[in-house]
Amino acid sequence: MDRPTIIEEARRARGLTQAELARRAGTSQSTLSAYERGLKSPSLRVTERLMLAADYDLGMITRVRFDAVMETRTSGFYVPDRLWRVEVPMCFAIVRFPDYAHGGKAEAWNLLRRAERRGLYQNVLSRGRSDQIFRWVDGALLVDLWDELDLRARIRRAWDPVVDAASRGELDFY
Repeated sequence: MDRPTIIEEARRARGLTQAELARRAGTSQSTLSAYERGLKSPSLRVTERLMLAADYDLGMITRVRFDAVMETRTSGFYVPDRLWRVEVPMCFAIVRFPDYAHGGKAEAWNLLRRAERRGLYQNVLSRGRSDQIFRWVDGALLVDLWDELDLRARIRRAWDPVVDAASRGELDFY
């Protein structure tokens, strides 16, 4: 099965039928269906119109690249080239991830609570995959917590330049 188009994702996220989104955007349901099924390709202008009708905006997002830093042959950590923003409510979600400081048992971390956010950030920066870091670590919230995080020296040294640059406004957050 193919991945849904951005148009279909936006429509479903808003709980709209194809007919309702088509009406809002000034197009036909059959045309919208063809866009969603990949039978027709809308222009960028038409895509913007459809997204706006679903109460979404198309925007430019800076790409974040992660480098793997290997500490041993089998383990390491990831460091990004810049920081990013995690959308609300995801940056304040409840996340299940192991607590490696206390035996690696899976914990539910409530990111709305500062102490739990600090605990998750420590664990995910130390042992998380790049996709987990990207999904849960908000750049501005990380900068705010940075001095409180208990990280191995090698991880802190690797992340320091990115955090410092972001806190000075030298790297654009998206």
